[in-house]
Amino acid sequence: MTRSISILGATGSVGASTLDLVRRNRGEWQVAALTAHSNVADLSRLAREFEAEVAVIADERHYDALKDALAGSGIEAAAGRKALCEAASRKVDIVMAAIVGCAGLGPVMAAIEQGTTVALANKEALVSAGEVMTAAVAKHGARLLPVDSEHNAIFQCLQGGRMEEVRTITLTASGGPLRTWTKEQLDKATPAQAIAHPNWDMGAKISVDSASMFNKGLELIEAHHLFPVGLDRIRIVVHPQSVIHSMVEYRDGSTLAQLGPSDMRVPIASCLAYPARMETPMDPLDLAAIGELTFHAPDEERFPATRLAREAAQAGGAAPAVLNAANEVAVAAFLGGNIPFSRIALMVERILTETELPSPPRTLEEVLRVDEDARMRASAMLEHC
Repeated sequence: MTRSISILGATGSVGASTLDLVRRNRGEWQVAALTAHSNVADLSRLAREFEAEVAVIADERHYDALKDALAGSGIEAAAGRKALCEAASRKVDIVMAAIVGCAGLGPVMAAIEQGTTVALANKEALVSAGEVMTAAVAKHGARLLPVDSEHNAIFQCLQGGRMEEVRTITLTASGGPLRTWTKEQLDKATPAQAIAHPNWDMGAKISVDSASMFNKGLELIEAHHLFPVGLDRIRIVVHPQSVIHSMVEYRDGSTLAQLGPSDMRVPIASCLAYPARMETPMDPLDLAAIGELTFHAPDEERFPATRLAREAAQAGGAAPAVLNAANEVAVAAFLGGNIPFSRIALMVERILTETELPSPPRTLEEVLRVDEDARMRASAMLEHC
């Protein structure tokens, strides 16, 4: 039976992995919408290959180029924020939400409001708008399937029991490429060094977040909304091999862990096929070749991001959205060579502690206003760094 899919963020790493699985099972999928931020060449090529109904470029300045690239194909070309939300609103079996950052909030909400199954790879959606989005999921009868490898691992482990039977949830973290560096070394880390993840192939922003441990902090907040067992029951452990992607401990003392290769096609396949399973091109896991699995506690002195994220989650309200926005601005500044690596967490902490937090947002529009205000404050702080 053919199923329909829209992929928001089709030219990014998660989008590419999703389309690789669709390509391998071409007869089972009809592609409705593909979107990208500004990469017209790849978007038009993919839209033609998968015979999409519509291709949307977020940056309206590239609309004419996209329209010309799709001329004669019968594929509709569109551009802008409104068009992104309209693409997400199309009636399909599943929407892959892989737009990075708060730019994905509107499209994710648009899909939820259609009662669609959303494979959520945009962690910022739940970090910044957790209460708003989970309320919308309940109201519209939508379903969220977590794509992040850690949350997907938890989701799989929970198939063996009930939420009320859970004692703890453990998110694993690779620690990134800088996990053994001293504070002095971290001060001098370059963008190239921070992006060079030893296990995962990810975009620049997510790779820097992994190096700073902000990625794990954001995942902790996301897990808090996806799996409401209480913040005190959600733990983080550093596991450099990235073989165990997360664990769930039950009240009888049993712990279930999901193991697999460091390839996003595994959790994506879990979402695309749910509740069944589908073939992937992954080699079987060879534990003997891996040799050992090691674990240690996070060092929140060198990497304070997980502490900041937990404090923001405990504060609730606007705090997680402010944390996320400030981090995005700080990471962009680091990648642009404007601040040192260690200043990322310092900036976020200062925004959270030295500015008055707005009232808790109750709608998506209010979340976006909180996000915009936090970005302005972070940008102003950069000018005085």
